[in-house]
Amino acid sequence: MDKLRAVLSGRDGNNDNRNVLQAANEASTLGWGTRVKGFLICMVIGVVCTILGVCCLFIPKIGVIIFIVFYTFGNICSLVSTMFLMGPLKQLKRMCDKTRAFATVVMLTCLVLTLCAAFWWKIFALTLLFVILQVLAFAWYSLSYIPFARDAILKFFSMLFTMCVK
Repeated sequence: MDKLRAVLSGRDGNNDNRNVLQAANEASTLGWGTRVKGFLICMVIGVVCTILGVCCLFIPKIGVIIFIVFYTFGNICSLVSTMFLMGPLKQLKRMCDKTRAFATVVMLTCLVLTLCAAFWWKIFALTLLFVILQVLAFAWYSLSYIPFARDAILKFFSMLFTMCVK
């Protein structure tokens, strides 16, 4: 409301100190209740799309393509849902932290390559490989938000590997 009053009274408030991202972030501030609703809606859509994709996996001929589309869309919705809680700018900054940068790049690359392999290149084996990599990359990215979870997983698999080698 203060912004509206400032504009209507002629105090435009042109701050040259702000960049475009800061201005967009300020213009799109949401209340906490709206953020939680947006998070829940996107997360539910993401989970439903993922489950629906798995259910469609067994449809002859087109089931795998439907699975890939729903699964990838579900991952994108799940990723976007967290942007509602902390805001898009803060989420993007966290995604690019040094602990998550590699996982973020791999995850986003796998999302794009899965769709390219399915619809553009039409190579089924490559599509399945990218879906598997997408699952692993999304899991690794998600584990980065839990303190010491990645270290525990790495330690578990290293112990498992040493047991299998003996």
